[in-house]
Amino acid sequence: MANGTSAPFRGTPEQEQKLRNWLAEHKTMPGAAMPALQYAQEIYGYLPIEVQRIVAEELDMPLEEIYGVSTFYAQFSLNPKGQYKISVCLGTACYVKGSGKIYEKLQEKLGITGGECTPDGKFSLDACRCVGACGLAPVMTINDDVYGRLTGDELDEILAKY
Repeated sequence: MANGTSAPFRGTPEQEQKLRNWLAEHKTMPGAAMPALQYAQEIYGYLPIEVQRIVAEELDMPLEEIYGVSTFYAQFSLNPKGQYKISVCLGTACYVKGSGKIYEKLQEKLGITGGECTPDGKFSLDACRCVGACGLAPVMTINDDVYGRLTGDELDEILAKY
């Protein structure tokens, strides 16, 4: 259940209090785990084990059950996200045109694997299945910026902008 990065959990007492207040108010709601985890992720940006423990404790549920929900649904992340969220499309059109190699180069350049965040919190890297820009394949996004027709040679220049 480790987060796979060297970035330590940095939750604040204010964040914890905000979450505990919400949980106290909503814990009797049927199916409270999903909305509780969604709210926790809004507060913290991801769901580290420390946050999952708070949710389990306050909802009087086994940690294993909370962890199961956290890992089953793609909307939840157990790892922190960077200030700049890089997503490489690995959908068919992009993959055929080399996005797998782009993804590998980014992992090498950033020193992280997919789903992780750089220790300084600046970049996180994920893969996605389609961004709807197949005509620009291969494609990656950094936050709301879209980069297409990538060869890999432009990655240093693109990353330097951020």
